Amino acid sequence: MNKFPFFPERASSLAGDVDSLYFFITAVSGFFAILVSVAVVIFAIRYRRRREHEVGAAIHGSTALEVLWSVVPLIIVIVIFVWSATVYLAISRPPRGAMDVYVVGKQWMWKIQHPEGRREINELHVPVGRPVRLTMGSEDVIHSFYVPAFRVKADVVPGRLTTMWFQATKPGRYHLFCTEYCGTQHSGMIGWIEAMEPAAFQAWLAGGVGEGSLASSGEKLFQELACNTCHRADSQGRGPVLDNLFGKPVSLQGGGIITADENYIRESIVNPQAKIVAGYQPLMPTFQGLISEEGLLQLIAYVKSLGPQPSAGAGAEVKK
Repeated sequence: MNKFPFFPERASSLAGDVDSLYFFITAVSGFFAILVSVAVVIFAIRYRRRREHEVGAAIHGSTALEVLWSVVPLIIVIVIFVWSATVYLAISRPPRGAMDVYVVGKQWMWKIQHPEGRREINELHVPVGRPVRLTMGSEDVIHSFYVPAFRVKADVVPGRLTTMWFQATKPGRYHLFCTEYCGTQHSGMIGWIEAMEPAAFQAWLAGGVGEGSLASSGEKLFQELACNTCHRADSQGRGPVLDNLFGKPVSLQGGGIITADENYIRESIVNPQAKIVAGYQPLMPTFQGLISEEGLLQLIAYVKSLGPQPSAGAGAEVKK
């Protein structure tokens, strides 16, 4: 594969599965394209009109032939569906313990921050052999994060967060592209993924000059916006307790239940009236336009970092 000039290098744990499915679909399509083309040529020659007034014989059909060309395509389509669904589920479900990285797409750059505080622009350093989960948001228009060597791509849409994961299998420097037209300098929105040996990655991560972890930056923003006046750990605030919130089910007014994931927390900040937690009043103001996408990711990282407080009576609710 690496010597084949029409395909990028295969450098992730997902790449082999994606390539196998792609080549299977290509082979099936090519086989039937050739089969139909050859049959058309043969029938055109064999059953051509040889005399001016010649009339072809009537064909009454064949039950066996009808069954054959109905059942065979059905079996092939089912195989492709099951196979592609399996690959899709593998791509869409990050493994437990994946390393989190936060990405913001902006005309025309990728702004990246590691939870430990190290920041990058148009580059992403990752360790080989460890799953990496990207949480991505856009500050302006639709972008698309695409790494050909890893066979992963996901649109980054304004107003919501997108997640994607990959696991590099060998050290190297791999292309990063935006594959959604995002403006006049779209072609320049490129970068690199630097896959490093684990020890080298830890040395690189520790060598950066950061402004504190992503969660600590979120905590500062949380205090600056006075969120702590309503969301208290002692359950006495006007807003729900945030400790031990992330990933837990939340009961809403009207009887609904939703999981407190990244998108829910983000919506709770920019549009707090969309989903009101049961037992609380819709008092929280909107922060739409007041907090950047990076700030939203910092606040989300802070909420994710909050563990249970021994004095808190109910720590599994969401901020509203």
